[in-house]
Amino acid sequence: MNQELSSGFTIAANAPIAVALAISALLFVIGLVGFLCRRNMIIMFLCTELMFQGAALAMIAFARLRMDVSGQVFVIFILTVAAAEAALALALVVLLYRKRETLSAEAWSDLGES
Repeated sequence: MNQELSSGFTIAANAPIAVALAISALLFVIGLVGFLCRRNMIIMFLCTELMFQGAALAMIAFARLRMDVSGQVFVIFILTVAAAEAALALALVVLLYRKRETLSAEAWSDLGES
């Protein structure tokens, strides 16, 4: 189903989902590149959260395409679990900083057997 604009161009009816999926893919790629390129644990953690948000936006876009509320409810549950994961990860990063006085990812490899 297409809409005719006054200038003669047509817009596909599924253009909003394409925009939402493009934004979600962009968020996911930015998060992935940031996670792989950085060594600071807090930055890596924030990039992981950015990837979660990109995936959640894609789920919402597909749920809107099907006019289904259950996809949006599922995203709310995912965001709740992500918030709990964020609290746990931040607590681990704070403990690591207190023990090693660095936020570098290489400090995790030293936490093995002592």
